[in-house]
Amino acid sequence: MKAILCEAFAPLDQLKYTEVADPSPGPNEVFISVKAVGVNYPEALTVQGLYQAKPPLPFIPGTEFSGEIIGMGDGVNNIDVGTRVLGITTIGAYAEKIICDATTVIPIPDTMPYADAASLLCAHGTAHHALKQRAELQPGETLLVLGAAGGTGIAATQIGKAMGARVIAACSTDEKLITAEENGADELINYRDQDLKSELKKLTQGRGVDVVYDPVGGEAFDACSRCMARNGRLLVIGFASGTIPQLPVNLALMKEYSVVGVFWGNFVQHEPAVFDDNLKELLHWYDEKKVRLVIDREFPLAEAATALKRVIERKVKGKLVLIP
Repeated sequence: MKAILCEAFAPLDQLKYTEVADPSPGPNEVFISVKAVGVNYPEALTVQGLYQAKPPLPFIPGTEFSGEIIGMGDGVNNIDVGTRVLGITTIGAYAEKIICDATTVIPIPDTMPYADAASLLCAHGTAHHALKQRAELQPGETLLVLGAAGGTGIAATQIGKAMGARVIAACSTDEKLITAEENGADELINYRDQDLKSELKKLTQGRGVDVVYDPVGGEAFDACSRCMARNGRLLVIGFASGTIPQLPVNLALMKEYSVVGVFWGNFVQHEPAVFDDNLKELLHWYDEKKVRLVIDREFPLAEAATALKRVIERKVKGKLVLIP
């Protein structure tokens, strides 16, 4: 089968599209023909050796995918060959075929496109966990979403609205703000042309923001740390700006707000039952069209490095998908 192979932690253009041996399912495993793969920011960091986890080399990158079951090992009795599924894995999704534990794949309806199914878990899963479990977002609260036109930013905007929040979207261009507005944002801030701190003060009438969803870091985090409401929750999702900010902790003390870390992969590993409940709610919202996937572009699997570069450069509105 064809796959993307990372032979060394190196720049993205050193990834190889090559032939590798087909895997074989063991006990309690399913064999899947991959139809679509979601592209995510952490994967770009992982192949460069910049992420928290460093898989043993060589490895096939990729964490979220969709496809059709074409075989299974002994002990699998809860799913049939031919079933359309979405799945999550630590590595291995950038390939034409994949082996997974049968408990880690979820059947999807025939009406759900493979590209949507391959894009749901990481971005929407992260946003859902962040807003529901980590922030405990309440109806009527104000939610600020930074990077609101990216995959996880769009997800946070949609889920925030589904949970009853007033959503302020902050983006770096007016074009991206249009995308945020199309996905439910109530208020818009271009933080390249407008002063983020002043605009937030104006929009909240000086009260501050209840919840900040921050996958960006850098100067935007610095501004938000000074714009929190009392009992607010500043969610640390990631650092797409490339700068990990430093927090003057006296601000948290004086304003009585919390800085809350969000690591979705850790959550999935340690709280699988809660993750299952979240996924059921996400799929229900998808059926109700409260949540939808915005697919910016599809790339052939062979062009994985190009897709990852676009994600790193923040040139994506919504999600990118690889098609084997």
